[in-house]
Amino acid sequence: MRRAVVLALAAAAALALPGCSQPGTPEKPQVVVTTNILGDVTKEVLGDQAEVTTLMQPNADPHSFELSAQQAALMGSADLVVSNGLGLEEGLQQHLDRAAKAGAPMVAAGEVVDVVPYSSGDAQGAPDPHFWTDPAAMIDVVDAVENAARDIKGIDPTQLAANAAAYRNQLNQLNTEMTSAFAAIPKERRALVTNHHVFGYLAKRFDFQVVGAVVPGGTTLAAPSAADLRQLSEAIRSAGVPTIFADSSQPDRLVQVLASEAGVNVQVAELFTESLTGPDGGAASYLDMMRANTDRIASGLKA
Repeated sequence: MRRAVVLALAAAAALALPGCSQPGTPEKPQVVVTTNILGDVTKEVLGDQAEVTTLMQPNADPHSFELSAQQAALMGSADLVVSNGLGLEEGLQQHLDRAAKAGAPMVAAGEVVDVVPYSSGDAQGAPDPHFWTDPAAMIDVVDAVENAARDIKGIDPTQLAANAAAYRNQLNQLNTEMTSAFAAIPKERRALVTNHHVFGYLAKRFDFQVVGAVVPGGTTLAAPSAADLRQLSEAIRSAGVPTIFADSSQPDRLVQVLASEAGVNVQVAELFTESLTGPDGGAASYLDMMRANTDRIASGLKA
């Protein structure tokens, strides 16, 4: 009798361990996503039908974050891997290539959007990977994730379609809100200066001019020269830019220096451009991030 009780308690303890499931209960499909922005969107589409692992931590830089050996191995065994692509995850490409070679189904979001090239800077003409600044582009991403997930064993296509449709509606609502907010900015003030080139898609969608960036390229890993800062200062004075924007995940020292160099009364405001935050950071979801940025851009450029 005692032996039976001990075995029963051991079985109950095993079931309580993370990752353990009752015999006969199928494990959820495993989906791995590189960036936290795409991780949030993927979770909205898949709901609770899959276990979604996001590799990039809140407030991290997608250009430079790295993986553990365990995370890299997880990619190769996943039922689906979702990445940004277009060169954004600069340190992860070898792991993505290895996962694809191992047979993991892949969605590279940059391959399903209408790519906008960088309009200026060192990366001029190269594909811009920051497509999430345009909510309409994210609808294409939702479509791609839905299509890929439909083929995963254990996914209910009816529930998947309902989740995707609901999130597309939210993205359309976001697009409407942004259109309305930016319409209140006089056309001559729709000029953007940021710490690096990140708003090309937003500029094209909502009729902004990208005056320039402190870092004259598409990555945070580059550094500006004195000549770059001097040239951008002249452009700021010429365009009459009232506010320049710094990425919340990057130090804004150079942006503050640029504001001083411009020789005019230029404000500096933080935007969430490359990463989501933790729950209390102001941009815990993609929709939160875009709404916060919209408010700050509208306020900064109307001033």
